Amino acid sequence: MRLPVNIVMDSSRDNRDNLRCLIKKVGIIVQSSLTELDAVLMVARRGKFRTAALELGVSTTALSNAVGKLEHTLGVRLFNRTTRSVSLTEAGQRFVAQVAPAVQDIHEAMEVARSQRATPSGTLRINAFPTAAREIFSWLVLPFLRIHPQVHVDIVTEGRLVDIVAGGFDLGVRSSALVPVDMIALPLGGARRNVVVGTPSYLKAHGTPMVPQDLAGHSCLRVRLPDGAIYRWPFEQDGQSVHIDVEGAITLDEASLARTAALASVGLTLAMESDVRDDIQAGRLVRVLEDWTPTLSPLSLYYPSRRNPTAAFKAFVDFARRHSGGNDAAMRPID
Repeated sequence: MRLPVNIVMDSSRDNRDNLRCLIKKVGIIVQSSLTELDAVLMVARRGKFRTAALELGVSTTALSNAVGKLEHTLGVRLFNRTTRSVSLTEAGQRFVAQVAPAVQDIHEAMEVARSQRATPSGTLRINAFPTAAREIFSWLVLPFLRIHPQVHVDIVTEGRLVDIVAGGFDLGVRSSALVPVDMIALPLGGARRNVVVGTPSYLKAHGTPMVPQDLAGHSCLRVRLPDGAIYRWPFEQDGQSVHIDVEGAITLDEASLARTAALASVGLTLAMESDVRDDIQAGRLVRVLEDWTPTLSPLSLYYPSRRNPTAAFKAFVDFARRHSGGNDAAMRPID
């Protein structure tokens, strides 16, 4: 069966257009280093040079130079820059839309190649809540690096929920209750809990609170959440839950500072038990309201399904599975 001439010509024209488009993309990538393209795509994703530089592990100057070099090669500005914001130009929007899929394909091809290595190597990027990162650092991350010295672990701590796929992370660590349903999750240990603690000298001077409402008569270290709201201390007993808006002379957004202030007898603090366990055992801090502090969900290491995980990725998840005491039956295997 012969197709009409006009259909054949249109099909041929489409093929030529697709080929020209592919050659154009390949040409851009050949002329520009992958580092420069990654720089442009990260700035486009984050909207700030400083944030993009932190994620890529380079200086802001180096990132700006990489973007500038690519703009010089292309002969067009990709970003509008002001002292307060960065946005893509119209040309930049078209460029990112065309190049991003090709760059992603290259990275995936590189991951496939790396996955064939017998020895784990390369970089693993992990996103975690600050408290979660502190909990896994000593028993999971450091022992893993001692066994696999050719692997580099890049940990980014954030107090907000992050899309680890969109953020370019390999793994995330969060409370199991907060893991997205489309992720594969590995429980890390058992239930956790908050504790309210103060120094013996503070409690001797101000008394020991017996119920959460007694905190109204105490100086407490207030905690500011990433969205700017002040954290209300949660308590629970016999099915009764209450959230207390505590008062105090200091408001902080960093747990280590709250611990320092509590040790200085400034007031009571609500902390993760793991952060102050050594202080409690040494007698530097004393728990109060123990019957009112509920248990929390255990941590989970989570990640999206991957067709070709790197040797480093497989080694880390396998190491976590062996050392976590988690339920292996709840895990899907890593291909």
